[in-house]
Amino acid sequence: MKTSNNLLIIMADQLTAKALGCYGNPDVISPNIDALAEEGVRFDAAYSSSPLCTPGRYAFMTGQHNSVCAGYDNAAYMPATMPTFAHYLRLMGYRTCLAGKMHFVGADQLHGFEERLTTDVYPADFGWVPDWDHPDDRIDLWYHNMSSVKQAGVAAITNQLTYDDEVGAQSLRAIYDHARTEDERPLCLVASFIHPHDPYATRQQYWDQYEGRDIQLPTVGKQPDNMTDPHNLRLEKVIARDAVDVTDDDIIRARRAYYGNVTYVDEWVGRLRGALDECGLAADTTILFISDHGDMLGEHGLWYKMSFREWSGRIPFIIHDPARFSPAVVNEPVAQIDVLPTLIDLALTDTQIPPEPIDPLHGRSLVAVCQGAAENPGAIAISEYLAEGTGAPMLMLRRGTLKYICCETDPEQLFDLANDPNELHNLADDAVHADTMTAFRALADNHWDAAAVKQAVIKDQRRRRRVSAALRIGQYTGWDYDPARDPSQEYTRSHMDLTRFDISSRFPRPVPFKPRWK
Repeated sequence: MKTSNNLLIIMADQLTAKALGCYGNPDVISPNIDALAEEGVRFDAAYSSSPLCTPGRYAFMTGQHNSVCAGYDNAAYMPATMPTFAHYLRLMGYRTCLAGKMHFVGADQLHGFEERLTTDVYPADFGWVPDWDHPDDRIDLWYHNMSSVKQAGVAAITNQLTYDDEVGAQSLRAIYDHARTEDERPLCLVASFIHPHDPYATRQQYWDQYEGRDIQLPTVGKQPDNMTDPHNLRLEKVIARDAVDVTDDDIIRARRAYYGNVTYVDEWVGRLRGALDECGLAADTTILFISDHGDMLGEHGLWYKMSFREWSGRIPFIIHDPARFSPAVVNEPVAQIDVLPTLIDLALTDTQIPPEPIDPLHGRSLVAVCQGAAENPGAIAISEYLAEGTGAPMLMLRRGTLKYICCETDPEQLFDLANDPNELHNLADDAVHADTMTAFRALADNHWDAAAVKQAVIKDQRRRRRVSAALRIGQYTGWDYDPARDPSQEYTRSHMDLTRFDISSRFPRPVPFKPRWK
C-alpha cells in the first residue's frame, strides 16, 4: 500500500465563504472547516468560475473557462474527450474516485474517475436548458422559487439528506478501503456533498445547535427597484421573489436552517479527517476544501446564486497539508480554474515530469503561493455567467480589491471591496476611476468576443432543446449513473478463503499467528 501524496477533495454545494467562521461569520458553527483553515492555506479572494452548479464544476474539473469548454448552464454537455483533472491524475499513477455530486451531463458519467460510488443527485440529461431566445420567460418546471425560504425549518429527512448521508458513508468507506487495499497507487478521492444547497431544511440536532444564537439579518436588504441594478431585478423574477412577501422571521429561519446544514457538512469533514487519522493516512494526504458557488441568503433581496455579488460568487478555498505548507492567508484572487494545475503540482513526485496539457489550461498552479512565494498584485480572478437570469454573456474580473462586472444588457459595475464590502457604491461612472475602467474594458475585450459567445450559447441551447425533445418521444433512456456493485465479491462468500479474507479486509492487519495444525 502506497500512502504518499493522497488527495482528498471535499466539495460543498452552494456554500458561500461568507457562511463560515474562518471567513469571518460569527453566527456559524463550523469547527472542523475552521481547523482546516487555521492549519492550512486559506484563500481569501476565491471565486466560483461561474456561479451555478454545473458550470462551476466543469471549470473545477477542466481548468478551462466555461465559454471555452461549453459548460454554459446546468444542462451543459461535457464530451468524453474533454480532459479533466481525473484523467491527468490517472496518467500520473493515481486511483481516482468520486462519491457524490458532480452534475455531469451526457452519457459519460465518469470523466476520468476510475470509480464512482454514488449516482448523482441531479439529472444527467438536457432537461434544464435555459432559453436565451426568450430570456425573460420563467421556466417554472425547474427554476428556483421561494418555497425554500417560506418553508424553511426542521426536517427529519429530505432528498438532500438522504443523498449526503450516502455520500459521507461511501467516502468514509473509500478511505478505509484505501488503507486496506493491496493497490499501490495513491488515492484521489472527491467527496462532493449537496449541502448546504437549498431547500433550507435541516435536522433537529443541527437546528438546536443554533438555539439562542443571534443570527444576523442581511447587511443589505431588498432595495427599491429604482436603486437596484438590472441583473438583480432579473434574478428577482427568475427566483419568483416578487411572488411572495418575505419577513425578517422568514429570513432568520432560512439562514438558521442553512447554517445548520453547514454544520452538518462540517461534521462530515470531521469524520473524514478522523478516518484519515485512524488509518494512518493523515500525514500523507493533502486536503482541498472548496465549494461550487455561494448563496445570497437574502443579501440585496436575492437568494441562491447566479449573481457575481460576494455572497454568491465568493467561495471557500482551503489547501491543508501541514507537512508541506505553513498556515497562511492568501489575498491574491483565485478561481476554480486554478484547481486542475494545482492538483497536478500537488501530485508530482521528485522524479516525475508533469503531463503535457491535452487542451490549453486557463488556470494557474497555486502551490508556489502555498509555499510562501510573494503574491502577484496583478493576479485576476475571472468568472463568467452564461445561464438563466441573463440573456447575454456576463463577465466578472477581480483584481486587487476591485471587482468589475460587464454585460451588454446592463450598466457596467465597479466596486472597491476594501472600502465597500457590501457593494453599495458603483464606481463605474466615477471620473476618478476612468483609467481603471479603461483597463478593465481592455481586459474584458481581450478575454472574449461577447457577441460571438452569445451566438455560440444560443446555438448550443437550441441544439440541446431539440435533442432533448426527440429523446422524450417513445421510450426514454436516461444517462443517470448506476453505481456498479458485485455482491458476489462483497463481505463473506463461500468461494473465498474465509481466514485470508478476514485478514485482508482488516486494518490495521492483525498480529500473525501460527496454528498447530498442518
